[in-house]
Order: sequence, then structure tokens, then C-alpha cells
Amino acid sequence: MEDARKKKRDENKIVSPEFTPTKSEKNRSRVKSITKHTWIDIREYFFIAFGLFLYAGAWKAFLLPHQITGGGVTGVGALVYYATGIPISITYFAINAVLLLISVRIIGLKFSLRTIYGVAIMTLFFSVLPQAVPGTFVGKEDNFMACVIGGLLSGAGIGLVFLSNGSSGGTDIIAKVVNKYRNITLGRTLLYCDVLIICSSYFLEFGSLEKIVYGLTAMAITTITVDMVINGVRQSVQFFIFSKEYEQIATRINIEVHRGVTLLDGMGWYSKEPVKVITVIARKNESIKIFRIVKEIDPNAFISQSSAIGVYGEGFDVIKGK
Repeated sequence: MEDARKKKRDENKIVSPEFTPTKSEKNRSRVKSITKHTWIDIREYFFIAFGLFLYAGAWKAFLLPHQITGGGVTGVGALVYYATGIPISITYFAINAVLLLISVRIIGLKFSLRTIYGVAIMTLFFSVLPQAVPGTFVGKEDNFMACVIGGLLSGAGIGLVFLSNGSSGGTDIIAKVVNKYRNITLGRTLLYCDVLIICSSYFLEFGSLEKIVYGLTAMAITTITVDMVINGVRQSVQFFIFSKEYEQIATRINIEVHRGVTLLDGMGWYSKEPVKVITVIARKNESIKIFRIVKEIDPNAFISQSSAIGVYGEGFDVIKGK
């Protein structure tokens, strides 16, 4: 009798249909996603332009006035300018136009779109920005300070461009083409091109070993600055924290550092006792907060910290799909 009543109640239950989003909700979600990606693209294009402004400013204010040759197509433009007086913007645009046609044919248009934008912006800045008179920012004979400051500014600019998935064209295109057909790394190809361009300044009227050293010094400073800008922003660390107070530590990291926390099940091989392992991925500048939290809760906790080469996802870098 009881089973019959139960069966009747089950038959009378109203089963709610599975929720399915309406067409308008789907469209709203799609528009929101497109808007977000559009904003990211606009922001990246802005930082590409700002980075190229710093790069062009470094050349116009420090390197060109002191007749220091750098690498890349800009270095070739500087050599032509020193020898003939042709503005660097004309040489820069002409060489890049040829390289872009080659890259579109060999590499494809997808790589070349932001490169075209970068070349156009750089040409504009080289044309508009006035060249400083020697002695304006540093002493007339202070070539070393000029190459140091010029290298720092150009490195910071190129670093911003790379962070925004941009390109200034030039030897970047050559490196991509060579890398496609030969087993030579991009970095090595760029290095060979830049050293060859800088050493060519020896054959100019004012050419000397001293000028080559200044050019190589500026190139080295630029390279180091680019690495510092890129790694300084993106560098992340991974923590493994072993503690009996894992609940308190995980909660405080979640609330105070605003980072996700994952608990892993482990076992001490010597004690054969189960343990909880806290896993956290955070920015390097957030590691001090994490150490402070762990020390306050459990001074005897065991912590392992390691560098993460790349972390992509929510709260970190956007997954690159282009």
C-alpha cells in the first residue's frame, strides 16, 4: 500500500525542464566576448605605438646625434643617413616594404598585419620627431652615456612591443623567413644580422673601432632591457606548501593574495602518513605576501618555490591563439 502511494506521488511530481539559454542571451554573451577581445586588441595596439615611440625617441635623441649605429633595419637606415644624408624614415620604410611583401608570400598575412601597423607607426615617428642637436640631453662628447640611455629606452620600447604581440619589422621578418627554412634559432639569426650591420659602420667616414664598441654596447643594453621588461611583467612562481595548517594558509592566500589555491593529496614516505599539499601559482612580486602568511600561521611549514616560464589563463597572461 505504501509503495503504491509513493509511486503515485512520484507520478504527480512536476519535472522542471533543463535550462537552455534563449537566443537573446546567446547573442548577448557573444557580443560581450567580442567586446572583450576588441578592447584587448585596442589596448595592445596602443602599447605597440607607445613602445615604438620610445624606440624612435631613443634614436632621435641619443643614437643618431652621436653617430652610434644600432642593429636591425633602423641600423641600416642610420648607415645610409650617415653616408648620404637620406632621412632614416625613407630607408626604413623602403626596406620594410620589400620585406613585408616577402613575408606575406612566405609566412602569411596573419603574422604580417601587426608588423604592417608597426612599420607604419615607426615610419611616422621617424618622420615627425625632430633629431636632437648633440649636447641637448648629454654632453657632446659623452658617447658612452648616449649609447647607455639610448639602449635603455629602445629596449624598453621594443619590450612593450613584444609584450603586446607586435613587431617593428626589419630583421624580425628576416629571422622568421630564415627560421622557416633553416634550423637556426630566431635569436641567433637576429644576432648575426645586428652584429654585421653595426660592424659595417667601420667603413664610414667617421668609422672607428670605438664607434663599433659603442654600437655593440647599445645593442647589448637593448637586449638585456627587452628581457627585463618581458620577464619582469610575466614572471610567475609556483609554490608547494606542506603544512598541517593547510586550511588556514589556503584561506588567507585566497582572500589576501587573491590567488586560486589547489590542495593535493600526498603521503610522507618515511612516516607513511597522509599529507595535504597546497599548490599556488602567483606573480613573483606576490611571493613575499605568501611567505609572510605561511610564517605567521606555521613557522615550521615546508615550502618549495620555483619559477614558471609561462602561465596562461585567468589572472595571468591571455592564451595566445594568433
